[in-house]
Amino acid sequence: MNEPNQPAQPVKRFIAGAVCPACSRMDTIRMYQQDGVMHRECVECGFADSLDERGNSIPRELPTRVSAKPVTKPASSHVAQFFPNPRLKKKDS
Repeated sequence: MNEPNQPAQPVKRFIAGAVCPACSRMDTIRMYQQDGVMHRECVECGFADSLDERGNSIPRELPTRVSAKPVTKPASSHVAQFFPNPRLKKKDS
């Protein structure tokens, strides 16, 4: 049985006739509710998303400068040294 201090796992139910938007397979979608938000997932391809109160898919946040993860520098770097081209020197007037 469930212990009183452990949260209960959400009940996942298969939806008859539902087609996966990613792999187009029928009867592979299961839905469940967690923290008041409906979720659906495909057991064949692993597609998963969340639904709003009207049943529309909630889009994921697009990566931007603000939401992107910080870029780490490579472990080793090389110094590039530039030499002036003698043919491109300006002529004195």
